[in-house]
Amino acid sequence: MMKTETQNPAQYGWGLFPFGDRTIPDIRFDPVFKAVFTKETANSRGALSGLISALIGRTVVVEAITANEPSVDDSRQRYLRFDVACKTEKDELVNVEMSFNPKTCEQVRLEYHTARLFVSQDVHGKDKDFDDLKETYQIAILAKRTFFPDEDLTHNFLYYDPNTHVSLGGKTRIITVELIKTKPIVDKPVEEMTHAELWAVFLQYLTDEEKRGKIIEIINQEEGIAMAVKTLGTFTQSELDYMRESSLLKGELDWQCDMTEARREARREGRSEGLTEGRNEARLDIARKMKNAGRPLSEIMEFTGLPIEIITQL
Repeated sequence: MMKTETQNPAQYGWGLFPFGDRTIPDIRFDPVFKAVFTKETANSRGALSGLISALIGRTVVVEAITANEPSVDDSRQRYLRFDVACKTEKDELVNVEMSFNPKTCEQVRLEYHTARLFVSQDVHGKDKDFDDLKETYQIAILAKRTFFPDEDLTHNFLYYDPNTHVSLGGKTRIITVELIKTKPIVDKPVEEMTHAELWAVFLQYLTDEEKRGKIIEIINQEEGIAMAVKTLGTFTQSELDYMRESSLLKGELDWQCDMTEARREARREGRSEGLTEGRNEARLDIARKMKNAGRPLSEIMEFTGLPIEIITQL
């Protein structure tokens, strides 16, 4: 489910995008990402298999989506999740998520969810032992921030001894993709890109009109990406509107979390400026998300309390 040599290059051309006059949705928005890869269709399942294969480095076939909880409609409930939990044909557990605005605690959060994924397996009973545990993969695609001080697009983390560099050889892996690091990659010839690079450039530049020619080349090169594009084209306008609303709801949750952290920081340091700074940054972040989602300026002003001069500059 990676590169397809026998496909007709025109088969997945941009001209087949069934969007009409609608704006192409940004697949980096969490709700859009989840919707593309969790539909009960051959194209959606093939796209997810292709993405995971590219990042793991070997061909896998996704057999089932194991947890596809619906979005909540109460902002007080903080378990709103846009991850894609699935199982391969070998019963390996994979969790894939897009983090449009990842938090500074991302690394610890990934470690936490990796542990939860691994221990969710049932090894109880007389006929089972720890050798029956399957490999688990926590994959995080990070859109708006870099976390590691190098130029590597992807990282694969396993347990190892930091002194001797001996690997534990365990069955859990954390894989990260930092989309900001695609800037020096996007101008490479498509034929020289790795599968992971093809996917990363596609995710980062899908809605960039200046890179549309490169995206067309990538669509024709990678079958899984072509399937993702076809799936994007099946969404109705009402579904796209729902995704935007879900993105705004997640933004509100993030804002509330930022407020909580700012209050804690202010209490720890015995001052109020931390609270004020956190509140202002959170409001700006929400305004950016609403503006990217195409919301009217009047609605953004009412929701965030920011003046129109600030919003138009975002």
